[in-house]
Amino acid sequence: MIEYRNLRIALLGAGSVGSQVAALLLEHGDELAQRVGAGLELVGVAVRDPEKHRDSGIPFELFTTDAESLIVGADIVVEVMGGLSPARELITLAMTSGADVVTANKALLATHGPELFELAEQLGAQLYYEASVAAAIPIIRPLRESLAGDRIERIYGIVNGSTNYILDRMDADDLAAEDAQQIALELGYLEADPTLDVEGYDAAQKAAILASLAFHTTVPLEAVHREGITNVTHEQVRSAREAGFVVKLLAVCERLVDPTSGEEGVSVRVHPALVPRTHPLGAVHGGNNAVFLEAAAAGPLMFYGAGAGGIQTASAVLGDVVSAARRHVLGGPGVAESTHANLPVLPIAHVVTRYQVTLRVIDEPGVLAHVAGVFSRHDVSVETVQQSPFSGGTEPGSATATLVIVTHTATEAALTATVAELTASDAVTEVASVLRVEGI
Repeated sequence: MIEYRNLRIALLGAGSVGSQVAALLLEHGDELAQRVGAGLELVGVAVRDPEKHRDSGIPFELFTTDAESLIVGADIVVEVMGGLSPARELITLAMTSGADVVTANKALLATHGPELFELAEQLGAQLYYEASVAAAIPIIRPLRESLAGDRIERIYGIVNGSTNYILDRMDADDLAAEDAQQIALELGYLEADPTLDVEGYDAAQKAAILASLAFHTTVPLEAVHREGITNVTHEQVRSAREAGFVVKLLAVCERLVDPTSGEEGVSVRVHPALVPRTHPLGAVHGGNNAVFLEAAAAGPLMFYGAGAGGIQTASAVLGDVVSAARRHVLGGPGVAESTHANLPVLPIAHVVTRYQVTLRVIDEPGVLAHVAGVFSRHDVSVETVQQSPFSGGTEPGSATATLVIVTHTATEAALTATVAELTASDAVTEVASVLRVEGI
């Protein structure tokens, strides 16, 4: 028999995630109470316009436009409204009012996370955010708790389902980028304005959160190198397939050594990359997400599942609600953030990886040797070269060829210098593509 008083839950937002959270709380309240040891009472849902939610299936009397009054007196505040403001102010009010907070707001955490975590620590409040990265995939809690005693060397993965769906359709169905994007829009994988997804902003926000947790270091959003998929072409995807690769938009967070100071730092970047089709990340299809993690003691770990969706995200939110509620019933200090390593965030120039460079060149003797010399001058070692005829010469009758060059590991700075010299070379008519190669 439950003897602890009911815990009051305030919900901010009733969109695709918020409406599912409310429905699950109302439908499974008795079962959740047995798990927690106290009743979970949804005391209100703050929205801009209650009338829009009259037919939502949620009791209409729960809706309110007065978020501030709803928050005061709540034990747990669930923020799923999104955006930076007023979410930031309402979460601050919730913690200063004595409530714990559950949020799915990746943009807010990537931008204002450090100050919110500091406030929570000062007040003894808890800020839970499992749903902020990869929806139902449990990645935040393992990094925050299970692997807190291990040394994470690298995290890389697919953290945006929309772009993965587009790239997967381009690969599997041999579609042009605009056709795959149109299908993604019609199926609801993209918003009418797809910028947040296709330009890599969403993935960068999630990468900042993951890196901050994994390396116990504050990683500002502006320190994340970001490239989207808007420049990924049908030809690149087809060429990758023929070579045994697949193009994925990856978030990569890793420890590096600053070559100037010799001190350890971290690199956080989001960009399209070639992944071997035999690698686990190469087999992630549709709108799914996957995060591959390399830890010193635990070894390689992979987390896979649905990376978006109202019900999937609501599952992660409710997991945090249960954790917060158990803390109220059982007591204890909860989980504090550990972001005190203060490792520097290094620029993209220090990254070391492999590259695939596709060139259009004049098809005449000595050109291949010239190109190889350019790579050699910048200490970029060539692993393989494939040459094929190309009919798109820049002048009538001109003969050109396509060179696809895969390098050994090299720094980003060295590769950038190599590409700059190749671009200026008379022997090269076009640097058609430069893609990083990950997962080898």
